[in-house]
Amino acid sequence: MNVIQPKRIGMVCRGRAEDITVLGRLIGSVEERVEVILDEETADKLNKQGMKVEEMDVDLLICIGGDGTILRALHLFKKPTPVLGVNMGAIGFLAEVQPEDSLSTLTKLLEGFEVERKERLSVGIEGAKERMPYAMNEAVVITSKPGKMLHFLIFIDGMQLERLRADGVIFATPTGSTAYAMSAGGPIVDPKVDATIIVPIAPFKLSARPTVVDINSEISLGLLEMKDAELVIDGQFYRAIGREERISITRGEPAFFVKLWDKHFLKLRDKLRSEEEK
Repeated sequence: MNVIQPKRIGMVCRGRAEDITVLGRLIGSVEERVEVILDEETADKLNKQGMKVEEMDVDLLICIGGDGTILRALHLFKKPTPVLGVNMGAIGFLAEVQPEDSLSTLTKLLEGFEVERKERLSVGIEGAKERMPYAMNEAVVITSKPGKMLHFLIFIDGMQLERLRADGVIFATPTGSTAYAMSAGGPIVDPKVDATIIVPIAPFKLSARPTVVDINSEISLGLLEMKDAELVIDGQFYRAIGREERISITRGEPAFFVKLWDKHFLKLRDKLRSEEEK
């Protein structure tokens, strides 16, 4: 695997006072060795020049905040750029580095780092011209009126998989299997597995269970009744869905993250255990 030595580093943050403090320390530690580029909102808080996230052309993107900060940046970024997350949030499955370790970690990364690939899902709507962001964690079709169920069909490569009444359904990546999908009763899937996880949300059917399919499959969903439904991607992007609109889920372009360690399930255990102890 190629080792990357960054020359241009982009930095974005959530914008809270504690995030800006960490950001300032990181900038001060590396600005004499590499070019640092900030997003406009962050730059304003530091009285510096910045640019739109989607216009950044960098070798490494550092996101200071929680997983939501990373997901928002990935939705905006066009170029496949390695990401490092500094966890200022709660659990932080994507934001792996704790703030107290961020300075030493970044210093090491300047000497070179490897990247790991994480699969994303491409979400489309028949007949719609708008481009949906790739789903890093999940794409969810859910009722927009609590207490009202949706009635829908799910197809895999053109063959009917399920006909369901439920609050909705989650289509998750292996990375997203520890997010909303896990809370809805889905399995935890190793990120190295090329799969899409389908998890019904509160189905009105005893036989409806989570399903794992090949990520190269084409999944489609169609509503059977005129109910208010929404498509939600990574908890960041929302769009109302009509009965006549069929949603398709296929393999998308991957995202790339700085590779820090290989022991995924040990990391997962520690994250979940720390949350249980709170």
